[in-house]
Amino acid sequence: MLTEKYHSQIESTLAKYPADQKRSAVMPLLHLAQTEYGYITKDAMQEVADILEIEPTQVASIVGFYSLYYDHKAGEHHIQVCTDLPCALRGADKFAEDLCAKFGVKLGETTKDSKFTIEGVMCLAACDKAPMFQVQNKEGITYYENQTVESAAKVMEVLAKK
Repeated sequence: MLTEKYHSQIESTLAKYPADQKRSAVMPLLHLAQTEYGYITKDAMQEVADILEIEPTQVASIVGFYSLYYDHKAGEHHIQVCTDLPCALRGADKFAEDLCAKFGVKLGETTKDSKFTIEGVMCLAACDKAPMFQVQNKEGITYYENQTVESAAKVMEVLAKK
């Protein structure tokens, strides 16, 4: 459990917020949970809710809204392609479809080797540089802009070797 393993880190995080506003620590605590478990489990959502004294549905709404959090097991490298309307107008939908086809998955699926999950997300704040995607993995988040399927595949080949 997070509270046992990360007690001092949780206390340090909570100390940054007024006692009556500790719900504001939801995002750093979710990040901690995702780092620990690989994704935000239902138990982790409950634990974060308990720590912050809020309802689990409030925690779940944060997980569901932000593309930085995911509530399901994903590949080692989480490839998130922006498919919002401005990016779609620059070819993001076709890019995502072709990238998935190249790796033998559908949008939202994980490759057979569990290296990559490719999904569509809304707004990564680079509309003028679409098609683009971000990679989430143990190293953090990295953005790749003005992509082609070939350039994205090269990025993924490098990541697969790590």
